[in-house]
Amino acid sequence: MVYLAVNEKANKAWAVKEVYSETGLGTELVRGRLMAETELLKRLHHPGLPAVADVIDEGESLLIVMDYIEGRSLKEVLVREGAQCREQALLWGKQLCEILSYLHEQKPPIIYRDMKPSNIMVQPDKNLKLIDFGTAREIRNTSAGEDTVCLGTPGYAAPEQWGGCGQTDERTDIYCLGAVLYEIVTGKEFFFRSPGCSRTPVLPAGLAEILEKCTQEDPKKRFQSCRELSYALEHYREMELPWRKRQKRRLMSFLFTAFTSLLCCIGAFYTWHTEMRLAEETYRAWLEQVSSSVTREEKEAACEGAIRLNPGREEGYLKLLNQVFLTAEGDGTVSFTREEDEQLRRILNQKTADGKTYETHLKENREGYERLAYELGLAYYYDYEGEGNKSYGVKWLNIAAEGGTLPEACRERALRLGTIGAYYSQIGQVSRAGDIRVSYEDYWRDLTSLAAGNLVQLDNAVTALRMYQELASQIHGRAPEFLQAGISKEEMEEELAKIRQHLREDFESADWREPELKEMRRRLMYLIEEAKKQLDMIYGNGRGDAENE
Repeated sequence: MVYLAVNEKANKAWAVKEVYSETGLGTELVRGRLMAETELLKRLHHPGLPAVADVIDEGESLLIVMDYIEGRSLKEVLVREGAQCREQALLWGKQLCEILSYLHEQKPPIIYRDMKPSNIMVQPDKNLKLIDFGTAREIRNTSAGEDTVCLGTPGYAAPEQWGGCGQTDERTDIYCLGAVLYEIVTGKEFFFRSPGCSRTPVLPAGLAEILEKCTQEDPKKRFQSCRELSYALEHYREMELPWRKRQKRRLMSFLFTAFTSLLCCIGAFYTWHTEMRLAEETYRAWLEQVSSSVTREEKEAACEGAIRLNPGREEGYLKLLNQVFLTAEGDGTVSFTREEDEQLRRILNQKTADGKTYETHLKENREGYERLAYELGLAYYYDYEGEGNKSYGVKWLNIAAEGGTLPEACRERALRLGTIGAYYSQIGQVSRAGDIRVSYEDYWRDLTSLAAGNLVQLDNAVTALRMYQELASQIHGRAPEFLQAGISKEEMEEELAKIRQHLREDFESADWREPELKEMRRRLMYLIEEAKKQLDMIYGNGRGDAENE
C-alpha cells in the first residue's frame, strides 16, 4: 500500500510505502526487494531518482518514506496520448540515458534491469523520474557468469535476463531503454524482433537504426554505454540515408582534393629535391674551383661564390681563410692582414633577401659557426699582421670554447688561449674608481695554470710549444711587474725548469726533424735562456738583492 503523507510543519509531501508481514511464499521476497531498493536509493543523489527519507520497521509492517513524485507514469501518458512527437521522444531518451549513466558510473556500477514505461514518472514539467529499484543490482567482479534469478518484464527485458543467456550488465539497460523508446515513438509495445525497428515505416531511418542497434540480441552489437547512445540520439540525422549520401559526396570531394594536393606535393618535392641537388652540385663546384685556381683573385671569387650560394655553410668561409688569407708568403711567413680582416667582416655583414646577415645564417649552423670561430680565433691569435693579436682573437675563441660541437681538445685549447688573450686588453688598466682591473698576480696564476700538465697529450705538440713560448716570453718581458705583484724569482725559475722537464718527458712522439717543430723548439730554448738571464740581471742572486739595489 502506498500513502500520500504531508509534513504539516514543513508543508512537504512524502510517499509512504507500507508492506505488511503476511504468511506466504512471496512475502520475504517482496520485503527483500524493498530493502534492497531502499539501500540503493539511500546512496544515490540525482534529480532523476527519488530520494529515501527514512525506513521504519514496525515489525508487522515496513514503512519506507520517500519523495512524493507528482505526475503520471509514462505508461499512462502513452495509453492516453499515444505515440509522442520525435522531439519529445529524443528529449526523454537523452534524460533516461543521463539517469542510467549516473547509475552505471557508480562504484561498483548499478544496473537497473527493469526499464519500462510504468516505472518512469512524467512530472508536470515533462521531466522524468525513474522509480522502483526492486530489481536493480550492483555489478561485482565476484558475480557468477550468469544471473541466478530471472527478473524483468516481458517485452522490455533483454534476452540475458531470462537465465542461461549470459550475465546482465550496462548493456542490459540499453536494450530495455531501446524497447521503451520504441514504444514512445510508435505507441506500440516492443517485442523482440517483431517487428524489426528498421522496418517500421513510422520511424525516421536514423532513429530506427539506433533502436535496432539498442535491441540486438548479442550485447556486443549494442551501444556499449549510455553516453554513446545519448550522442547517437543527439546526432540521429547523421545516420539517415540523405545525410550519408551528402557525406559520401563530401568524402569523394575530399579524396579528390587530397589526391590533387598529394600530386602537387609530390611535384613540389621533386622540384625542391632537384633544386637542392643542383644547388649542392654548384656549391661543390665552387669549392673545387678554389683548389684548382691559380691566382689569388680566382680563389677569392670561388670562395665568395660558394658563400653567396649558401651563407649558412662554413666551408666557403674556411677556404677563404685558410687557402686565401693564411697562405705563406715567399719568405715562408704567414700573415692575416688588416685588409683581409676587413674583407671577411664585410662578407659576414652582407644581407640576404630576407634581411638577415650572412653571419646570422651561419649561426643557425651551430657546428659550422663554432668551427669557423675556432679557426678565426687562431688566425687572430697567431697570425694577425704577422705577429698575432691576442685581444682580437678572444671573442672568437670564447665562442669556440663555450660551444659544444667541437672536439674536447679544440675547446680546451680555445679556452686556454682565450683566457690569456683576455689579459692583454685588461692587464694593468685602472678603473674610474682607481682599482686595477686585473692584477699581475692574477695573470701569473692563470698563465702558469694554463701551461700546466701534459699539453702534448691534451692537445698537440704545436700548441704545447706555443703555450710554453708564451710563458717564457712573459717571464722575460714582465719580470719587474711580476716582482712588484709578489712573485719571487724562485717561482719564475721553477716554471722555466718545468718547461725544460716537459720538453724532455712529453715530446717522445714529436718528430723534431719537422721544420716547424724544430724551429719552435729552438725559439723556446732561446726564450728560456733569455728569461733566465733577465731574471739574473733584475734580481741578482735573489729577491732581496734586487730590493737592496
